[in-house]
Amino acid sequence: MKTVVCQEPYKFTMEETAKTSAKEGEVLVKIRRIGICGTDLHAYQGNQAFFEYPRVLGHELSGEVSEFGHNADQSKLAIGDKVLIVPYLHCGTCVACRRGNTNCCANMQVIGVHQDGGMCEYISVPASHVLKVDDLSLDAMALVECLAIGAHAVRRADIQKGDKALVIGAGPIGLATMQFAKAAGANVIALDLNQERLDFCQADIGVAATVNPKSENAIEKIKQLTNGDFATAVIDATGHAGSMMGAVEYCSHSANLVYVGLSKDKLSYDHPNIHKRELTIMCSRNATLEDFQHVADCLNDGRAKSTCMITHTCKFEDMIEEFPAWTKPETGVIKAMVELND
Repeated sequence: MKTVVCQEPYKFTMEETAKTSAKEGEVLVKIRRIGICGTDLHAYQGNQAFFEYPRVLGHELSGEVSEFGHNADQSKLAIGDKVLIVPYLHCGTCVACRRGNTNCCANMQVIGVHQDGGMCEYISVPASHVLKVDDLSLDAMALVECLAIGAHAVRRADIQKGDKALVIGAGPIGLATMQFAKAAGANVIALDLNQERLDFCQADIGVAATVNPKSENAIEKIKQLTNGDFATAVIDATGHAGSMMGAVEYCSHSANLVYVGLSKDKLSYDHPNIHKRELTIMCSRNATLEDFQHVADCLNDGRAKSTCMITHTCKFEDMIEEFPAWTKPETGVIKAMVELND
């Protein structure tokens, strides 16, 4: 089968590898769509945390059930079913797993990050991590993982109906977060430096308001939009240390501040500034099966959108040539989708 390998930063190779078979307790999935995530872009550029080379990237995946391994659970699946893959392989025994927080397993292995992923024609994954979702397209199913990260961040923020939620960063994860904050009943404000992205947030995602710190005073604008209260939930999806530390200034007293973006830098705070607010600062990592199902339900009933985020597509054979352009802001990429086995 054909496999794309990231050998080192800025170097992909297309290789012929032996076609894998379904392993014990696993399902062989014929890959049909690969969504390109910020993690893939960062790994290609050499600035992804928890990463080693060479690696087969790809964790936003949809495809078809091709084969069952010995002792694989077949109660919910059949050959030919269109499915998505939940790429977070948890151990089931660590303290996080025992508490039901499988998304932050102490021994987490993420497909396409810690072990080889789905930039190939076939992949074997545990049957428990293959989800059949009726009435969704292959493109939509490949985006469920991205959306689930946003949905989980909203759950962490404990957003309630009527809350004023600020989402910083209008990349794919930020856009996902905005949608599920809306679905939770919040009045959503989007903050980004890219005006085209903010226009997209308003026109396609339907946020209540936007803020661009390049052209306006962000603190004053958010104060005005919240009647002087500031935001009761702030979710930073930038992964930029300066933005993450500065997000404190947008928080109301008693607010929840959630970091869904990952920075490799250290963060520091003026303690009295966060203490007087009794601010809760937390991180949001990955998503649970519950989040995946919530996303699928929201896509099916119209509370969330997915394919509107796809701005670029290409065939698997052309991906190595197309990929470098997707790292450049001027190309206007929100979400790129790779098609194969069509």
